[in-house]
Amino acid sequence: MKDCRTTMDKGLDAAKREFASVRSGKASPNMLDTVRVEMYGQQMMLNQVASIAAPEPRTILVTPFDKGQVKAVEKAIRESDLGLEPSTQGGVIRVPLPQMNEQRRKELVKVVHKLAEDGKIAVRHARTHARDALKKLSGVSEDDVKHAEKDLQKVHDDYIGKIDQMIKAKEAEIMEV
Repeated sequence: MKDCRTTMDKGLDAAKREFASVRSGKASPNMLDTVRVEMYGQQMMLNQVASIAAPEPRTILVTPFDKGQVKAVEKAIRESDLGLEPSTQGGVIRVPLPQMNEQRRKELVKVVHKLAEDGKIAVRHARTHARDALKKLSGVSEDDVKHAEKDLQKVHDDYIGKIDQMIKAKEAEIMEV
């Protein structure tokens, strides 16, 4: 059961991280977590080559550690699938967030539901592995296995409920104008 909870926690945490990278009404440094930059001959995560801050609700500031790589960072942000238009001012890249329209909000809600489903799948896999482990136990009565399976199902339902709550919260945040 402990291993199962640990695995389910990992699935829940992964879903939270994914939700944080989905854009809502206000700027968040986590929005750029998926951006990869071609630097020094290899692909690197943006947060490894620059500091990212959100000083205002509609603007993200990206400051590359190596000032000579400003153009590469700007290009990576522009070419990401986030639909952002960065502009360079000195050694700092400003990324203004455009106002979201109703259609874009609905698309983001669909993305959130897909990410949530991935989290639910991880929780279901953890339950399946735990159930298989319970069935392989020797020297345990069938009744004990049945009780353990019921407890396992309760834990599973709790985690699925947590993911559903996260969906509702993120959906409300995205649809808020």
